[in-house]
Amino acid sequence: MGTLIQTDGLTDVQKEILNAVREFTDNEIIPVAQELEHNDEYPTQIVEGMKEMGIFGLVIPEEYGGLGESILTYALCVEEIARGWMSVSGIVNTHFIVAYMIMQHGTEEQKQNYLPRMATGDLRGSFSMSEPGCGSDVAAITSKAVHKGEDWVLNGQKMWLTNGGSSTLTAVLMRTDEDAAEDASVYKKMSTFLIEKPAGFGEVLPGLTIPGKIDKMGYKGVDTTEFIMEDFVAPSDALLGGTPGKGFYQMMDGVEVGRVNVAARACGLAYRAFQLGIDYSQQRVTFGKQIADHQAVAFRLAEMATKVEAAHLMMVKAARTKDSGVRNDLEAGMAKYLASEYCKEVVEDSFRIHGGYGYSKEYEIERLYREAPMLMIGEGTADIQRVIIARRLLEDYKLRG
Repeated sequence: MGTLIQTDGLTDVQKEILNAVREFTDNEIIPVAQELEHNDEYPTQIVEGMKEMGIFGLVIPEEYGGLGESILTYALCVEEIARGWMSVSGIVNTHFIVAYMIMQHGTEEQKQNYLPRMATGDLRGSFSMSEPGCGSDVAAITSKAVHKGEDWVLNGQKMWLTNGGSSTLTAVLMRTDEDAAEDASVYKKMSTFLIEKPAGFGEVLPGLTIPGKIDKMGYKGVDTTEFIMEDFVAPSDALLGGTPGKGFYQMMDGVEVGRVNVAARACGLAYRAFQLGIDYSQQRVTFGKQIADHQAVAFRLAEMATKVEAAHLMMVKAARTKDSGVRNDLEAGMAKYLASEYCKEVVEDSFRIHGGYGYSKEYEIERLYREAPMLMIGEGTADIQRVIIARRLLEDYKLRG
C-alpha cells in the first residue's frame, strides 16, 4: 500500500471496512475496469458486490437498515473505489447524496419508506439541480411544480443526472412560486421532489421521460441523462420534508457532502495515477538506467506524491468537519477544489512519465487521463469553489470597526 493516503485515528471497525473495500477494489474492480470502460458497459456485477458488502447503506442509520457509519468512513471507501474505477464511485455518490438529504430533511414517513430500501441498494438514487440553460446558475432554473388538488404537476427538463437511467429514486429541484410570497428570495421559491421510477430509458412513467445516455469523453460505464417532465403528476408526499420552499437549502446540504465525495474520488484517481507512474518509472529503461533514476522523472514523482498526500489530508479534514455537525462549506470547497486540480496535474504527470505508451488505450493511464476532467466540474466547477471559499473567508476575516 505504501506510505501515502494513510488516515490517523481510525477505529478497528473503520479499518476493517476499509480493508474489505480495498480488497474488493483490487480483486473485483481493477481487473475488469479497462474492458468495461472501453465498452461503456454498466458494471452490474460490481454493483451487486457492493450491495452485498453494504456500501449503499454505509451512512444510513442502523434503525433504517444501514451500517450507521460516518461520512469519513464513506469518503475513505469512495477513495478506494475511485482508485479502481472512478465511474463506480459515481454510482454510489448520487445515491449517497439522495439518502443524506432524506436522512437530514425527510419526514419520518419518507425515511421509513425510502431508507431501508436504499440501504440494501434495491432502491438507488440520482439527483439534479441543473438544467440545459442554467449550469451552475441554480437561481435560473425554470422547471416548475404546481398544485393540482392533493397532487403536484411537474413540467420541465433537468440535466446531467448521473445514474439517471439506472436509478429508481430521483431528487429534482423545482420552482414552486405559488407557495412563496411575491417578494420572497428566489431561493425560497424552490422545492425538492422525490420521484420513484422504474430503471430504464424512454417514457418510464406517464409524463416522465429519460432519454438515452449522453455520450461523454470519459466517466463511462455509468449513465448520464436528462430528465424530462411533461405534466408529470407526483403525489403530495413526493415533496421532500413536506414543506415547499426549502428545496434549495436541502440540495445545498446534499451537495456539500457531495463535494467531500468528489474530493475523495479525486484523491483515489490521483493515487492510482501515482501508482501507475512510479511502477512504470522503475520498469522503463532509457540511456542505460531505469527512468526513475533520471532526476527529471524523480522530481516529477516527488511532486505527484506531495499533491496526493496534501489532497488526502484536506479531504479527511472536510469529512471530519461535516461529521462534527458544524458548517463545512469552506472545508468542502477547499478540498474539492484542491483535490480535483491536483488530480488533473498528477494524472498528466503520470501520462508524461508513460511517454508514447500513455497515449495507447492498452495502458490504464489513458483512461485516467479522460476521467480526471469530470472531477473539475462535478458538484460545482473550480470557479464556483473559489467563489464559495472567498465568501467564507470574507465572512471569517471581516474587518471590525
